[in-house]
Order: sequence, then structure tokens, then C-alpha cells
Amino acid sequence: MCGIVGFVDKRGPKEKKEIIKKMADRIIHRGPDQEGYYVDDLVALGHRRLSIIDLSKKGGQPLYNEDKTKMIVFNGEIYNYQELREDLQKKGYKFKTKTDTEVILHGYSAYKDKLFNKLRGMFAFVIYDKTTNELVGARDHFGIKPFYYYKTDKDFLFASEIKSFLEHPDFKKEVNTDALKMYLIFQYSVHEETFFKNVFKLKPGHYFKYKNGKLTIKEYFSVSYKKSNKPYNVYKKELKDILEDSIKYHQITSDVEVGSYLSGGVDSSYVVSVAKPDKTFSVGFDLPGFDETMYAKDLSDILGIQNYRKMITSDEFFDILPKIMYYTDEPHANLSTVPLYFLAGIAGEKVKVVLSGEGSDEMFAGYNEYYEPTLLRIYTKIPLTLRKLIAKIVSPLPHFPGQNTLKLYGKPFYERYIGHGSYMPENEANEILKPELRTNETIGDVIKPYYEKVKHMDDVTKKMYVDMHFWLPQDILLKADKMTMANSIELRVPLLDSYLYSYAREIPTKYLVKDKQTKYLFREIAHEQIPEEWSKRRKLGFPVPFSRWAREEKYYKRIKEMFNRDYVDLFFDKDYINILLDDHYNNIKNNGRKIYNIYMFLIWYEVYFLKN
Repeated sequence: MCGIVGFVDKRGPKEKKEIIKKMADRIIHRGPDQEGYYVDDLVALGHRRLSIIDLSKKGGQPLYNEDKTKMIVFNGEIYNYQELREDLQKKGYKFKTKTDTEVILHGYSAYKDKLFNKLRGMFAFVIYDKTTNELVGARDHFGIKPFYYYKTDKDFLFASEIKSFLEHPDFKKEVNTDALKMYLIFQYSVHEETFFKNVFKLKPGHYFKYKNGKLTIKEYFSVSYKKSNKPYNVYKKELKDILEDSIKYHQITSDVEVGSYLSGGVDSSYVVSVAKPDKTFSVGFDLPGFDETMYAKDLSDILGIQNYRKMITSDEFFDILPKIMYYTDEPHANLSTVPLYFLAGIAGEKVKVVLSGEGSDEMFAGYNEYYEPTLLRIYTKIPLTLRKLIAKIVSPLPHFPGQNTLKLYGKPFYERYIGHGSYMPENEANEILKPELRTNETIGDVIKPYYEKVKHMDDVTKKMYVDMHFWLPQDILLKADKMTMANSIELRVPLLDSYLYSYAREIPTKYLVKDKQTKYLFREIAHEQIPEEWSKRRKLGFPVPFSRWAREEKYYKRIKEMFNRDYVDLFFDKDYINILLDDHYNNIKNNGRKIYNIYMFLIWYEVYFLKN
């Protein structure tokens, strides 16, 4: 696991070397063990290494082929690299290291663009061919590893983290205010262009080629579903074998100790029960309803594993927020990002690699929203025009049980379900923004193109598809990568594996959501490994008591002071956001998540535009 940086410009090698080193130093947390650089009249490549496979200095990067005409900088792990290596050796390729990096380098020479789908793992890499002056880069199937790029008429920059670009003299730092409205709704940046103007994410399952100033981006993998119809017991046995195989691969492909995160939920509990690492790690808050660490400790004791725990205080939570926003690069308002940072911190004191349960919910339909009661499913059969009329009639009425449901189901599917970060309607997002930043962009503009690709499939599959493209890569995986790398450890997600996906995409929906239980098939498999208390426990995530704290005078004043700083007028209607805060503080209305979204953006702006 590492950090990569690079750029193309017309500077000389000496000046390039100074710049590329500063860019790499910005992300030293991603790779404190080793550094390496290559510069010539065209390109500069930099690498910070966290040694996981082949701990010798031979594994350093940039890594060259035999005649040094090609080189690579790589971030990630390839779990099937030994099988690929054997195949390449049969084709005549010679290896000087034991790394998976060298397999990618030779693999591209052998397979060209077909290599990307052969790689089982998480990756973001760039290969430079000196004979053709071409750069080729790719990002893994699901977006486990980040990859950003910045392009102008004369420059092309790329990096694992946006903050590296701050060290390049030609990088123009500007806020992309077009991203702000959807951020307020989703709680994360949803567009390809980031919160920094002209900085883009390379989308999961895509690769690029750059030559003579021209950038070409293509897709090599797309999420799709092809349901089969085998007996339930066959799915259960086959999936169990594939799950255990994936966990094994993610555990043994390492030359350092591998530990595991452990919450009270089924995903991490199952991973731990199969992997049986020596150490597990858990965090929580010492408040009723906000602590699952006792479940993690109990399961660790049952399995004979050492569990390390930490309770996070309210002061620790608020004090760490500027650092969190620095590491996330963009505004990010998922509350669980903070406990994840502390979790990575205690893990980093003991191990270099941790397993985690991300991806299972999107792969096997685990979110509570995937289940809809029978009456609701019947209601959706009513024509949308009629449901819209009903929603219009009930909206102005005094609140009554079921009113919010009738209003929600008066919307088309692509507006009714947008994932897990929807905390305010479009009209309120516009009201919060200052007038010149308000836009006509709708949730449908963002989500509908994705729903169109699965519009003939069942509702559960539609939700899974959207989450695989939005919630998973742009929230869940982003915070997982950034928070662990901030603490210089590697996180692996064995339940989000390309081989596993190729099987999961065929499982009928009736085995994913059954008897009011989400993730039914996965839970039944897990129940053979762990007690029912863990396998059937309802999904909680990382509950964080921010809304409660924001009603305490100490933290209310802290937020209030920031909401009234001079620069706030650049983005928000200051009166409106203060009313939101005051109504929350006075217990008139729970605006906790809206407040947090705004608060995180302001902290991010201070970190990157007032202090950096």
C-alpha cells in the first residue's frame, strides 16, 4: 500500500525533481517506509512506500522492466499476482523482485488493456513507456483505491490524494462551487469533478492513456447483473466456498501481520471468524446506543482473539475534525469517518494491515432500506401520477403517521432512493446557499442516468446498482482508504472482490432479501460460523452522537462561532444556517445532520483555502 504522484510538463529534470519530492512528501503518511523518483524532460514520477509484500529495498518504486524502457508507480495489492507471475514466466518474462508491482508491469506488456480485468485486488497505477512517451493508468473495479488527476493545456498531474497537487507551481487552487448543492444533499462529493476546479476522479473500472497532451479515458469494467436460477442450497455452498477463498487471499498475501476491524455487525464478525487473526480492533462512544464494542469484545473472547478497544470522547471528536478534513481532501460529512480515524489509529500501533467488512451490503443487499413491506410494494403499483397527487394533498396537512412515506413514494424511483446520504430536499439545499450559487441541478440529473441502465430490474437490484456507483466508492471506500492511510496502515476488503462479485451478480433477489431479512443468504452462511446474535443483528453502522452534542452549550457555541465567520457569506445564507442551528439547539427540530454537512464544508474550506 502506497502513495503515487506524477506530472507531465516542460520543466527540466532538476526542477521536476524538487517538485515531485514535495508532492510525494505531502502524502508521506501513505508510505513512510521508502521513497523513489524518476524524472526526465517529459515526466516526473514519485512514490511513497508502505512495505507489505517483499520487504526488501528491491520492492521500491518506480519499478523498471529489464531494459528500463518502462516503469510503474503503483498503489494497492494484487491478490492473484503469484498465478499471474507463473503465467508470465511461461511467456518468457524475467522477474527481479517478488512484488505484485512487477507482475503489473510485465502483465501490461503481455496483455495490454486486457490486463486490468485479470487483476484481482485493489489498485491505482501508472505505467510510463519511454519509447512511446505514453502514460497508461488504471483504477480498480470498485474504486477501493483513489486516483485523481488535474489537466490543463500545458500540464497533466496525477496523485493518490489531491493535496499533492498543492505543491506543483502550475496548480491553480479554486473551489468548485458547482459541487456544493449536491454535497449538501448527499453528504459527499458526487461528481467526477471534485471540489477543486479541474481536479477529477478517475472513475472505478476505468483506465486512461495520455500522450502528446491528449487524455483518453475508457471503461474496462462495469457493474451488471445476470441472475441465474439454481437451488438455494447450491448458492449457499458455492458462495460459502468463494467467501472463504477471498478472505484467505486477502489474508495470506502479505509479509507482515494482518489484523482485523471488528464491530458488532455480521460483516466484520464473519471475516474475523474465518480469518482468525491474532488481533481485532474496535471503537465506540461511551453513551447508550452508541457503543458496539462490547459485542466485539465478546466475540473476540469466544474466538480466543485479543481485542483492542477505544472510547472516543466528545472533545476528541470535535478537536480532530480539521485533521479529518485534511485527509479526506474534499468535504465529507459521514459521521463515521471520525471513529474510523481513531480505529485506524489504535490498529496502527499493533499491525500494518487490517481486514474490514466493507462492500458486503452493496454486494448482498444488506442495507435496511432494501427491504420494503408488502403494503409499500403494493402501493408502488399505483400509477406515479396518482401517487404524486396523493403526496401533494397530504404535504400541507398536520403531521400524521405515514405522511412522510406518502410524500416519499410520490416521487419517481430515481428520486425516492438516492442512497444513504440524503439529509435535505433540493429546495432547502438551494435556500441554504447564497443566491448566486443556487442551481437548477436536480437529484434526477445525478441519479437517473444510472437507474436507466437497470430500469427493468427489481427494486432491490436498482438500489444495489446505485449504491455500487455512489455510496460505496464515493463515501464508504473513500473514508476507509483515507482514514487508514492517514495512520499508515493498509485496509483490505475481502467481501468486495472481483471474483466474488462475478458470482454474487447471479444470485436471485429472493435469496438476498427474504422473510423481512436483508442480506439473507450471507447471514445464513455467517450463522454457521458465528452465533445468531451476531449473524442476525440489524445493521447499525458507526452511530455517532453529534446531534446530541450539538445541543450542549459548549459545542453549540463552537459551531455558532464558525457559522458566523466572515467568509461564510461566500457560500451560505448566514441567517438561514443560524436558524437551523438555533432550532436544533433549542430542541425545536432535529437538524443535526444538516448542521454537520455545513460545518464540515466550512472546516474543509478553512483547512485548504485559509491555512494551506
